[in-house]
Amino acid sequence: MRNFQAIATQPYDLIIIGGGINGAATARDAALRGLKTLLLEKGDFAGGTTSWSTRLVHGGLRYLEYFEFHLVRESLHEREVLLRNAPHLVKPVQMTIPIYRSGSRHYRVIQTGMVLYDVLSYDKSLPNHRMLSRQSTRQLFRAMDSDDLAGAAQYYDAQVEYAERLCWENILDAHKAGATVLNYAEVTDIQVQNQRIVGLTVRDGLSQNGLGQNVAQVQTHAKTVVINTSGPWVDAVCGLSESPLSQGRQIGGTKGSHLIVDRFPGAPESALYVEAKTDGRPFFIVPWLGQVLIGTTDERYNGPLDPIKADDAEVDYLIAETNRVLPAAHLTRNDVRFTYSGVRPLPYAEGKKAGSITRAHILHDHSREGAQNLISLIGGKLTTHRQVGEEFVDATFRKRGKPVPPCPTHRRPLPGALRLDDPQVLPLTERYRDRIAPPVLNHLLSLYGAQTPQVLALVDESPDLAQPIHPAYSDIQAQIVFAVQSEMAQTFIDILRRRTTLAMHHDYGFNALPTVAQVLRHHCNWDEERCDRNIQAYHRFMETNCIPDYALGREAALQEV
Repeated sequence: MRNFQAIATQPYDLIIIGGGINGAATARDAALRGLKTLLLEKGDFAGGTTSWSTRLVHGGLRYLEYFEFHLVRESLHEREVLLRNAPHLVKPVQMTIPIYRSGSRHYRVIQTGMVLYDVLSYDKSLPNHRMLSRQSTRQLFRAMDSDDLAGAAQYYDAQVEYAERLCWENILDAHKAGATVLNYAEVTDIQVQNQRIVGLTVRDGLSQNGLGQNVAQVQTHAKTVVINTSGPWVDAVCGLSESPLSQGRQIGGTKGSHLIVDRFPGAPESALYVEAKTDGRPFFIVPWLGQVLIGTTDERYNGPLDPIKADDAEVDYLIAETNRVLPAAHLTRNDVRFTYSGVRPLPYAEGKKAGSITRAHILHDHSREGAQNLISLIGGKLTTHRQVGEEFVDATFRKRGKPVPPCPTHRRPLPGALRLDDPQVLPLTERYRDRIAPPVLNHLLSLYGAQTPQVLALVDESPDLAQPIHPAYSDIQAQIVFAVQSEMAQTFIDILRRRTTLAMHHDYGFNALPTVAQVLRHHCNWDEERCDRNIQAYHRFMETNCIPDYALGREAALQEV
């Protein structure tokens, strides 16, 4: 049970606002280096931009076009770190770039980029690129549009299918190292005196459900540093003080939308990195957990940050462009199983094309703007979160006037780090063979890695928890209990959208709701009213964030009939 009010009585060296992947990585690094750390997230961990990413850990091949070699090198290095430190979550994926004579990027230009990409990833464990002729490309990708095809380039990057769990494992490691980490803890006011943040008002987001403890006042001391890693909400957080904490707008976000479809005729076995024929914008077609993930768009966005969803035009754009490169797909709106959209927290750059805005992160020190102990993150990528955390903690020690100790996260595995060929996997398989089918166990290992025995221990206590949540899923009921008891899940949305990905499969996870409610009532003492309230909130979340408007309109019309 969390003690919300206790945060008001503790002196903290570092307070982090925002529990996405960058805030989580900062908390982890800070706690491991001995800083008394508090992380506050207004919703659930990874509930913002982290959860709405393309789920790739990549070097940023496209950044070469804008001569951001340092960013490509940094990203490639961090990709290698994640492949080593989180092998259960971050895995190699082959990318293929079809090259068309009418495209904006010609064969030789892409070949040069591939060579440079290999040079910048000189310490990689993945194979080098290879260029394919037109004939070889047609032979390997028989469903690909061959009109005007010049050939293709193939290379390797990495994929993190469960991006939310990558964030969670950073949170978990931070917590184990002594950090206080709270979801549903929203900073509603920032107090500033003498050019320093001296206090924060924090609202308990669970109090509206009768579960929390309302409001806490967190005081800082002379050397407390405050880090703002709230992503697209950076400007909003800076605006919580009576006097502005920043001069002008810092974030100029762009909207990125994705859609998920079932596998279709001609669906690739490996990922495609494609140039859209209508506007030349690159997007991905990526195999993802037995489905296909398509995205992303990249449009200037100045609207509300919550809720946000892919609009009908974006869905139609991604469908049309996928059908152009893979004509046998014949995708329509009816094939869309899930959509999601988020805002990239990019630097504000008036007049620049969305795709040309730098993806490099900036640590913005507010010393000259009225808050000497505040630093905000502008930008930040899923791939480089560990590096961001290292830089923030280094900056924190410098602000505190202390020597900077070595960073431990470069070589430290995440808590679940485990390869499927690890010696401990076979005994686990043998022990649970009669209760857990091998494909289900492999699924659990890919989610929880070395923490899988903790999930299965619940099955030892309650054998009924070995049952599937739904026949269509590989997930078992023990995961529901584990999410609540061990992973700080507070809602059905937390369980089905971020601790697992059930919400992104088979009818938006609606068919899992009765089982989730039943398990929580029986094993976690949730009452009927709490479960009913969560089911209603879950439906609202899906309607406002994930179900396309055209689909909602069709359902409304059917209900009227």
